[in-house]
Amino acid sequence: MLKKVLLATLFMTQALVAGAADVYPSKPIRFVVPYPPGGPTDAMARLIQGPLQAKFKVPVIIDNRGGAGGNIGTGMVAKSTADGYTILLAASGPMAVNKTLYKSIPFDPDKDFAPVIQISAFPLVLEVHPSVTVKNVKQFIAMAKEQPDMLSFASAGNGTPQHLAGELFNTAVGTKLQHVPYKGAGPALNDVLGGHVKVMFDILGSSVQYIKTGKLHPIAVTTATRVPSLPDVPTLAESGLSGYNFTGWHGIVAPAATPKPVVMRLNQALNEIFADPAFRKKWEELGTPVVGGTPEAFGTLMRTESVKLGKVVKDAGVTVD
Repeated sequence: MLKKVLLATLFMTQALVAGAADVYPSKPIRFVVPYPPGGPTDAMARLIQGPLQAKFKVPVIIDNRGGAGGNIGTGMVAKSTADGYTILLAASGPMAVNKTLYKSIPFDPDKDFAPVIQISAFPLVLEVHPSVTVKNVKQFIAMAKEQPDMLSFASAGNGTPQHLAGELFNTAVGTKLQHVPYKGAGPALNDVLGGHVKVMFDILGSSVQYIKTGKLHPIAVTTATRVPSLPDVPTLAESGLSGYNFTGWHGIVAPAATPKPVVMRLNQALNEIFADPAFRKKWEELGTPVVGGTPEAFGTLMRTESVKLGKVVKDAGVTVD
C-alpha cells in the first residue's frame, strides 16, 4: 500500500512539473544583472532581452542589482523562488572567484544555482602603451624581469578577469608585475592609454579599437587559439607559456530547485536566439563569440573554473575586505 502511495505521489509530482513547463512562461520574467547599468554585462542582458520577450511573449524585465563584486544581485537570485521567473546573468567573478576572494558571500555558487546556458567567452589581450618598446612575449618577459619597477598592470579591480589574467601570467613565468586596481575597466583603460600605467590584460572588445589605431600595442591574446579580429597576434600559449588559457565568461542560471523542464525551456529558447545570424552579428560586436550549449556543459565549466581561478586567487594572495 505504501509503495502504491509513493508511486502515486511521484507520478503526481512529475505531472505537476511537466504541467508547469507547459504553461511556462505565463507572467513577466525578472532578469537580474548583478552590476550597474552601462557595463558589458548589462549590455549582454539588454541584447538578449528583446528576442527573449518576442519568443516567450511575456515581458522580460532587467533588474540591475550591483554591488560587492556582483555578490548582492547573485545572492538575491539564490534566494528567489525557483520557478523560472527570476534568472541571473551570471559572471565568472561571483560564480567562480568570489568564494575565494571574499571572506564570506551570501550564496554557494556550487549549490544554489541551476545552470541554464553559457553565453560568452571573452578573450583578453596583453597590451602595452606604445612607449614600451617590446614587440613580443619573450621581450616583454625579459623587460619585466630585468626592470621590474618599469612595468605595472592596470585592472578593473581586485579579482576581476583583468587582474587574474595578470596574476596567472606572473605565476606562469615568474615575473612580479605590480597590480594597479581601478574602480572599473574604463578608468583603468584610460590610464593605460595615457601612459600612466604601461600594461593591461584587457577584454579584447574594449581595447580592439585602440589597438587598430595604434594607441595600444598587442603582445598576445590569452585564449588557447588566436582570435579572428586580431589574426596576426599570437596566443600566450604559442609564445612559450604552454597551457596558458584564460577567458572571461558569462552565462545564465536560475535558482537551484528550478524544475528541469523549465530550465530546458529556457535553454532551448536561448540556443534558438543565438542561432539567428542577425543576433550573432550583434553579439560578436560585444567582443565575444557565440557560445550556447547545454546546461550540463555550463555546469562543468563553472566547477572547473572555480577550482582554477580559486587557485590563482590563493597563489596571488588576493583578498577583498
